[in-house]
Amino acid sequence: MGELYVVATPIGNLDDITLRAIKILKEVDVIIAEDTRHTLKLLNHLNISKPLISYHRHNEEQRKEMIIDKLKNGENIAIVSDAGTPGICDPGEVLIYECIKENIKVVPIPGACAMINALIASGISTKEFTFLGFLPLNKKLRKEKLEYIKNETKTVIIYEAPHKLKSTLEDLKEILEKRKVVIARELTKIHEEFIRGTIDEILEKADSLKGEIVLIIEGNKESNHHDNKNKFIEMSLEKHYEYYEKQGFSKKEIIKKIAKDRGLAKNEVYQHFIK
Repeated sequence: MGELYVVATPIGNLDDITLRAIKILKEVDVIIAEDTRHTLKLLNHLNISKPLISYHRHNEEQRKEMIIDKLKNGENIAIVSDAGTPGICDPGEVLIYECIKENIKVVPIPGACAMINALIASGISTKEFTFLGFLPLNKKLRKEKLEYIKNETKTVIIYEAPHKLKSTLEDLKEILEKRKVVIARELTKIHEEFIRGTIDEILEKADSLKGEIVLIIEGNKESNHHDNKNKFIEMSLEKHYEYYEKQGFSKKEIIKKIAKDRGLAKNEVYQHFIK
């Protein structure tokens, strides 16, 4: 039984290929690629010659059986996308699922991923984040995603094509208000650029922006506060007190927090517990 290697390739700068990725690409029997012409340029740069099989969104259902057969016959296969990590907004997910179902070993070969590189240099919180890929074109589904972004308290990451960027920014303008937004474009390439600001500031530059684009959107801090406020109002004052007591806060600190959560005077909360 062969193994499937999920190989991350550079998102721009060819020097970002890992030593392990080069080793695997040299050792496998076959490489399946999103665009064989694009991958051939990388392989030529690395002086690697291997059989290539085209595998993209429009043929992955038809090709997966043939690839599975090759793996079952003992061939080791690497899957690559045009740039970055296969399966992340690129072909690969369907084949990986099928391999797992058939008990074929799937081996990740880590490397570049546009969303992570954009996030770590954005200046927006990296503690928690949500990746949404490309926003849907369907109006109903798009509206649902925009509503989700509006209320999401975590950092949101989305991809966008340059010719659709302005319309996406205009849609986001309706929901983001003063939240921070960062556009990362042409990551690891000569014209790599980070544009930071409000949605209005970025919209002014949208027409001139080209290349691969990642949008990093600050989470909705107001939504988090509003949700917590609703949660606390539904509690009794006693339960509210216990909530903070279990976290180790002193009585004075708890009364202060309860007053803030409920929009009450501290003395009013204090008097309740005195009684």
